[in-house]
Amino acid sequence: MNDTGHRHSCSSPEHDVSRRRVLGALAGGAAGATATGLGQLLEPAIASEIKKQQKQVLFIWLDGGMSQLETWDPKPGTEFGGPFRSIPTRLPGVRFGELVPATAAIADKLTLIRSMSTKDENHSSGVPRIQRGDPKNRGVVYPFLGSAITKLIGAPDNGLPPYMHIKPGRGGFMWKDAGFLGPRYGALGLGDGKPPIHIRRPESLSAKRAAVRDRLRIQANSNFKARRLDRFISAYDYSYEMARQLTKRQDLFDPSTLPAGDAERYGTHPLGRHLLQARRLLEAGVQFVKVTSYHWDTHGDNFNMHRVMVPQVDQPFAALITDLADRGLLDHTLVVLMSEFGRTPKINSRLGRDHWPEAWSVMMAGLGLKPGLVTGKT
Repeated sequence: MNDTGHRHSCSSPEHDVSRRRVLGALAGGAAGATATGLGQLLEPAIASEIKKQQKQVLFIWLDGGMSQLETWDPKPGTEFGGPFRSIPTRLPGVRFGELVPATAAIADKLTLIRSMSTKDENHSSGVPRIQRGDPKNRGVVYPFLGSAITKLIGAPDNGLPPYMHIKPGRGGFMWKDAGFLGPRYGALGLGDGKPPIHIRRPESLSAKRAAVRDRLRIQANSNFKARRLDRFISAYDYSYEMARQLTKRQDLFDPSTLPAGDAERYGTHPLGRHLLQARRLLEAGVQFVKVTSYHWDTHGDNFNMHRVMVPQVDQPFAALITDLADRGLLDHTLVVLMSEFGRTPKINSRLGRDHWPEAWSVMMAGLGLKPGLVTGKT
């Protein structure tokens, strides 16, 4: 997690693609308006229209910084190109790294930005810059994208949690995601893609007795809240309600209900399972799904690490985009795959690449985007 200690800024205007400009354009596309900024979503009429159109987001986060040079923007045969070849894609003249053959085969369904740029060389500022919109300590914590969209657009009418986060490790109600919006707009975390523990009613407890217990809990909470003004209590109630709703949709987490061959197409490794679970949540109508993969910070042994990890993105990502397109979901779902920054062209003494926010790549697909478009140059 070292700082690179130096900057090599490129002055080309093609590199000047900021988070604000990209998300502004996406907001404009999502709202069916011009790309005049994310602020349009604040207008109730636009937010209501987006909600009616059942637009969704899948945000795939590769934490630590995946290398653009080993994936979407290879430079083989150059001083810092690394050991991997480039391969052709479905787009004439566009080449990806050899580690992403499945994604190369569906490049005509994707939109690639090769010139993302920020000023954040550290994870501590780079992650909140992208995911919260502001890394500075202003005495207020900004919300994550999923929380902001839940607040601005409102929860859908399907009873499911509007913002769900599939991640390695523990799950639970992630109220801190909501920042100044308040814990009510936090994410429901699915640790390893699994639902919250104890969501299944014990066989020893009848449905009738479970309903009685729920009524008692609701009444006790109501009496407790009557003498207090605490949004944490409301968030606590909300998390219980979301868990109760999920008890009605346990089929979403049952692998036996999946079509034969899905697990093999996506892969049985964690990211494969998690992206398959994300597809199921999108099919069910969850509004914002976030999937996180860790350990992309390759200051050492960059090439061997990417040789192992990149195929675990390539396989399920290509399967996911294909499935969303075939099922008509890509028409109203925005898919974003990105990190907080890329990796340096220069290879360090540990055969690693360091942090590189100057010019890196973001892969997207779906709602409001032109498929088969590659923009930016390094």
